[in-house]
Amino acid sequence: MHVQGQNRDQATLFPERLDDLITEDNAVRVIDAFVDSLDLKALGFARVQVKATGRPPYHPGDLLKLYLYGYMHRVRSSRRLERECHTNLEVLWLLKRLAPDHKTIANFRVDNRVALTRVCRAFVQFCRSQSLYGGDSIAIDGSKFSADNNRSRVTRKKDLKRQLQRLDTEIATWLDALEDNDEDDEPPSGGGDTKAALEALEAERATLTGRIKGMDEAGLEAQPDTDPEARVMRHGHVGYNVQSSVDGKHRLIVDVDVVQSAADQDQLYRMARRSQRQLQEKKMQVLADAGYSGGRHFRRCQAHGLTPYVPVNRSINNHGDGHLFDKSMFTYHTDGDYYECPAGETLPKKTRNTKDRLYLYTSEACIGCQLKEQCTTGKQRWVSRHFEADLLNEVADRTAANPMMMRRRKGMVEHPFGTLKRRMDGGQLLLRCLQKVKAEISIAATAYNLTRAINVLGTRRLFQALAT
Repeated sequence: MHVQGQNRDQATLFPERLDDLITEDNAVRVIDAFVDSLDLKALGFARVQVKATGRPPYHPGDLLKLYLYGYMHRVRSSRRLERECHTNLEVLWLLKRLAPDHKTIANFRVDNRVALTRVCRAFVQFCRSQSLYGGDSIAIDGSKFSADNNRSRVTRKKDLKRQLQRLDTEIATWLDALEDNDEDDEPPSGGGDTKAALEALEAERATLTGRIKGMDEAGLEAQPDTDPEARVMRHGHVGYNVQSSVDGKHRLIVDVDVVQSAADQDQLYRMARRSQRQLQEKKMQVLADAGYSGGRHFRRCQAHGLTPYVPVNRSINNHGDGHLFDKSMFTYHTDGDYYECPAGETLPKKTRNTKDRLYLYTSEACIGCQLKEQCTTGKQRWVSRHFEADLLNEVADRTAANPMMMRRRKGMVEHPFGTLKRRMDGGQLLLRCLQKVKAEISIAATAYNLTRAINVLGTRRLFQALAT
């Protein structure tokens, strides 16, 4: 005989308490204790204080608990969260049988987008108080998350210019037709209000012109239609660049942010400095991949006690497909600030490229040099040196002398991104516009840190620390 369940129609004299169905080591108890420990008013949540008149709102703490639970269990949409409020026993316990509708749930995430980013920082500070952060080293990395915008729903500036040319041609045709049919004012296609048609075309032209101007000012060649603040990145991917810094002790996220730029190069100092303030450490090691290589950022990091370990991107000599003298064959002399070429000639500094931050060296002696055919195909050979070349060499040497740092970086920063993307359907965002996306990523990062803290300390110990 098989194991039998209870009769659904069987009534009980004393129903089970909801709390009896939730074990002591259930993660929902941690979520409940964490949110209850927060000063929601100080964090900036709306509707913390109830007005004397009107229908009372849901407490923001209850909705925050619902979202943290949802992002921990891959339930993110407001409609699915609404369903969980009726069917999920853990959610019934967490919200004390409250069942807000999906519109209320969705509005909470949008209306409290700034406060949600502060919740993430608040949990980081709690983890600091429990010594869960080492503070000696952080790893920084970026990953692309997909915007709520189909790839085909993208407007490209070159297409707008083609439409503008077509409109100009069409407007010119109507004006020519007006001159030819000045007496009866007949439109070229026959019938209709010519003046109204021209006004419609002129209005459409003004709209196109304004959009092209806006894209020019923003430096964009393409702009998504559904989420205009998203960006078209490599291989036509439409999304945002999510930046995170992770501590080396327990792989807890220290800080997270969202930027529109596809490149990581300008994010090293900013993310490192933000993380340093979060952890309140005077000196830290900063690990990142070659995409963060940049002399100015290295200099600013070191000025604040942040020691970068980053593979440095080197420019290569592509003269003659590598058949000519490599740059390494030119010796730099610090004393006189010049290069010495393989022929023994001196190449003094001639000019500078501010955009690429390069000094350029050359010599007129190249014209009559016997080794010219082996050196350059141009009139004379130019050798470049970065403004921060000495610092770049220092960071490159330090990184090369500590190869384990790069292996450690992968183990630190890639695990959180893998978890976030798995929980977020491969990195698919639900919200649109930069500030809302930042709120969504902050919820996901807080849920990740909660899970890591539970794994490290255990549910009961973490619950006790939060409850005190």
